[in-house]
Amino acid sequence: MLELAVLGLLKEQQLHGYELKKRLTEALGPFSSVSFGSLYPALNRLEAAGALRAVVAPAEVEAPRPSVPMTGSIAGEAAAFRARRAAAAASRRGEPRSARTRKVYAITDRGQQLFEELLEAETVGDDDRAFNLKLAFCRFLPPDRRLRLLERRRAQLEDRLARTRTSMRSRRDRMDTYTQSLIDHGAESAERDISWLDRLIAVERQAKADLANPTQANPTQASPRQANPRQASPIQASPIQASPIQASPIQANTIQANTIQANTIQANPIQGGQK
Repeated sequence: MLELAVLGLLKEQQLHGYELKKRLTEALGPFSSVSFGSLYPALNRLEAAGALRAVVAPAEVEAPRPSVPMTGSIAGEAAAFRARRAAAAASRRGEPRSARTRKVYAITDRGQQLFEELLEAETVGDDDRAFNLKLAFCRFLPPDRRLRLLERRRAQLEDRLARTRTSMRSRRDRMDTYTQSLIDHGAESAERDISWLDRLIAVERQAKADLANPTQANPTQASPRQANPRQASPIQASPIQASPIQASPIQANTIQANTIQANTIQANPIQGGQK
């Protein structure tokens, strides 16, 4: 698990030992047992396997050492005197101050392959911490493999929950209140984790379906007739343009007046003939 975490962090950027330990503590949790005594052997194993390479990066020029105060110890004062004399001799020779160097680690092509193998490998047993670490780096996996990782973890939790419920039924009479509450807590935690994984699996499956059917992934890409309701059929016109019969009373009275005038005009020639 330590090798997986190291390769995952180096996949993002090159790091030196101290920064790598700091990032590992953040990734694995404050209660992880990562120390320099376990980190550097792991780095040496990965470097020997060709999974990473060490690059010596020069740091800033070392600052001048402050003067060492008198301590009263003969050995300490003699060592301080020799250090001052060596620094003075180097200054007279025109030598620059020494610059500290740091060993920076970078992942190789073999390390990229090993990282994917460790990330996809089945975890022996039911290890919460190993799955959490894999989930933190599963963005580097293809969608199908990422989905298999989540489904495999769900199956492990289902098995854990079944074993917990069997144990509760067989030992309920012999358990005290605190032991029973602890087992209940474990069962409830497994149920919550299963629900959480169901949501993650649903998201992965939806993303896979969207990639397979890109036209259905975006419902806003509708047909022009559905997208713009203003482009309706001419039959669906406004009520004002529906029928000229539905005119205003003023227009109706005007029409009637014009009809009366027309009849009067037609009657006048008849009256003239009678005269």
